Parts: sequence; C-alpha cells; structure tokens
Amino acid sequence: MTAPMLKPALALALAGALLALSPAQAARHPAAIGYSRDAERVLAQARAAAGGAGWYMLRGWHETGHVGGVPYERWLDPLRFGLRVEVRDPAGMRVEGFNGQGDWTIPAPGAAPLTGDEAATARARGEAFFGVYGFFYAARFDAHGQVLGVRQAGGRSYDVIEAKPYGGDARQLWFDRRTHLLARIVDRTGPEPVTVELSDYRKVGPVRVAFRETVIGAGGPPRVRQIDSLVFAPSDRGLFSLPRTAP
Repeated sequence: MTAPMLKPALALALAGALLALSPAQAARHPAAIGYSRDAERVLAQARAAAGGAGWYMLRGWHETGHVGGVPYERWLDPLRFGLRVEVRDPAGMRVEGFNGQGDWTIPAPGAAPLTGDEAATARARGEAFFGVYGFFYAARFDAHGQVLGVRQAGGRSYDVIEAKPYGGDARQLWFDRRTHLLARIVDRTGPEPVTVELSDYRKVGPVRVAFRETVIGAGGPPRVRQIDSLVFAPSDRGLFSLPRTAP
C-alpha cells in the first residue's frame, strides 16, 4: 500500500467501526455521557421499570401538592435546567426559581428578591436535576455517575449510584434490586446526611413517578411531600427567571 492511500484507508476503517456500533452501544459509552458502564446498566433497568422510552416524550413537568400540610406548586424542565416552586403558607406565598444560570427567592409578598451564592446555586441545580429524574437522560445535563456497590437496608437490597449534574451537588441514588425503582436519595454534602425516601409510585401518562417523598435528617422530624396532581405540560421558560420589577 502506498503512502497516499494510507490515510483514506484508515478513515474508511474508522468509519466502519463507528457504523458497527448500535445507537444503544454509543449511548452507553462512558466518555460520551459521564456515567460508568455499570452505572448505565443500573439506570437502564430503572428507566425501563419506570416507563422506558416514555421518559423521552416529556416536554414539561407541573405538579401541585403539600409539604407538611402546606400547599405548594412546582414546575420543572426535563429538557434543560429549570425549577420554580411556590409555597403558600399563612404568611403568604414564597417563590423560588432557577433558570440554569442562577437561583433566586422572593421570600414574601412585596419583599425584595434574593439571589443565592455559589452553594445555593449548586443546591438549586441539583434539585432541578433530581426532581425531574434527570439521571434517566444520558445525553442531557452533562451529569456524571458511578456505581458505589450493593447496599442492604430494611431487609432489601439496593444498587447504589452516585450521580452529579454539572455544577450541582452529588447525590446517592438507591435503586431497589427487586423492582429497579428509585427508593431513596441520600445527600451527604451537608453536616449530616439527608435521606429522601420515595414511595407511592403511580403511572402518569407514559411514566411511573413517586408521589410521596419523606425527608429524614434535615434538622427536624421527618417531613412529607405528597403530590396531589402531576401533568407534563411544557412551561414558559420565563417562569424560571427572576421576574422583572416595574421601572
């Protein structure tokens, strides 16, 4: 083979090798998505148990519910980072938001908006990611993850993954080895671990979602968040940004 023919031949060989890979194999490649192969295997099982390809049909997320008996409303974006939470307590409505770049809070009606520091933004980014099951989307959010091993708790076995979205806090995801559903999320970034127990899975549209979360270890008694309604309607991206004040 002559020198001028060498590069075209190599190019054809490389192209053939790439074409031989199936889309599923390419999606599992850890260099492309940041998840280890073992982590992607666990996530694939969990995604299949919770709706499979149905997760890729979602274009929005809007839920209402109660936290400790206090009503709230929450919007999330499964396509890009986006979060808005409105909590209505006796003092009025508190609003929090995150648009992918910065987080903000309006603590009470008529109060001046507050913007968070780097740590607050990382927490908001994590809430936007884990709240919408962002780990099910291998090509979105630039997340990374690896398997920590098999853990035992309450007579059950769990596959545990540590996942971290770009610029956000890491969480441990515990998947029940029998049902493959996400059973708990553990946050170890603070002074003490905070565990969120997920239960009451229901089918909504093409996917299954946990309608009940019990937060344990947040500096007080267990706190329950119960979803009352959930729809996957797209939201105006303006919801996630700090509202402009009147001139």
